[in-house]
Amino acid sequence: MQHFAFTAAAIAVAGLAQAMAGWWMARRFTAAPPPPVGPRPPVTVLKPVHGDEPMLEAALTTICLQDYPCFQLVCGVQDPADPAIMVVQRLQAKFPDCDIALVVNRAQHGENHKIGNLINMLPTAKYDVLVIGDSDVHAAPDYLARIADTLALPGVGLATTLYAGLSANRSLASRLGATAINHSFLPGALLSRALGRQDCLGATMALQRATLEAIGGLAALVHHLADDNVLGRLVRERGLQVRLAPSVCSTTVPETGLKPLFSHELRWARTIQALVPVEFVASAIQYPLAWAALALALSGGAAWALAGFALAWAIRAASAHGLDVRLGLVQSGLATPAPLWLLPLRDMLSLVVVAASYFGDRVEWRGHVLHTTLDKSDHDATAKDVVPRPSATYVTFGRPSR
Repeated sequence: MQHFAFTAAAIAVAGLAQAMAGWWMARRFTAAPPPPVGPRPPVTVLKPVHGDEPMLEAALTTICLQDYPCFQLVCGVQDPADPAIMVVQRLQAKFPDCDIALVVNRAQHGENHKIGNLINMLPTAKYDVLVIGDSDVHAAPDYLARIADTLALPGVGLATTLYAGLSANRSLASRLGATAINHSFLPGALLSRALGRQDCLGATMALQRATLEAIGGLAALVHHLADDNVLGRLVRERGLQVRLAPSVCSTTVPETGLKPLFSHELRWARTIQALVPVEFVASAIQYPLAWAALALALSGGAAWALAGFALAWAIRAASAHGLDVRLGLVQSGLATPAPLWLLPLRDMLSLVVVAASYFGDRVEWRGHVLHTTLDKSDHDATAKDVVPRPSATYVTFGRPSR
């Protein structure tokens, strides 16, 4: 047992090294000079919405308040009774000078209902710079400007952004979900980029309409669960870069209980595991407190393991707090600070999610059951594959944009 305890302790040390490296990458990210200010072309922001999610109106409001000369916001739903419609209509009334369109279209195009919704919305987009964003994204006022500057750089085909977690409530589940994004996902994404990866992060995906058409349009994504991964790959295959814009937004963490949080995180985990199973299992080292706790249990409560667990907790807490301070999101109200006393529980839950992801391929997403085998298949989706069902569509507009 001592041998296994030492092995778990060694993995914990590796995880702590990764945590500190992630904090250092955040320092580099915030210290890097922004891209030069480029042209400010008109932008269409596409927001597929579904249901009256917690903080939905607050998230969409941050787009309406963008400091950008000319942009259009297109929101889309697939159910005429969707309560999100009322949220969008309130925004149209609240921001009469903002060009806000609402598309309601029942048409289904494939397994990925988010992309199907976007296919219905795209004909309403007025402009050729497209920013596809999740409905729960809260953005800083310069979000669109930073994306436009990044997309204007030579050789860039797609701009994406980091994102943090913002708790929608004070529940244990919501705080655990936020810290998983802020203190595991976010530094991990920075480390991956430092190692040469150019992943597209699905909360924000910005590209020219011509680039989207060149890769086969949204139809190329509709049969894939991990649409962001496929989009990034298709753009890179055309010799274009996927770049991080120097803006960090946040996504709402709405869960109020551990069961829905676990289900949500299991969906993420199974999606990634289906794409990169070996790399994903290796990512389990990024939960050092879980490994330190395992070392403590396997050692029978030995003094060295207890001291190691305490030291690991201190280092993990310091790196998490350092990330909060460096990125400045807590001060701006765009993220939830690290709940330092919850970090051991958070790491243990994350390790359980990693393990559970290998026992099945079923995931639930907004009331739909999908299977990650979608992303193991080689779908050759082109425009001819998209055959919409008979539907009714209507679009409502606000006043022309500024």
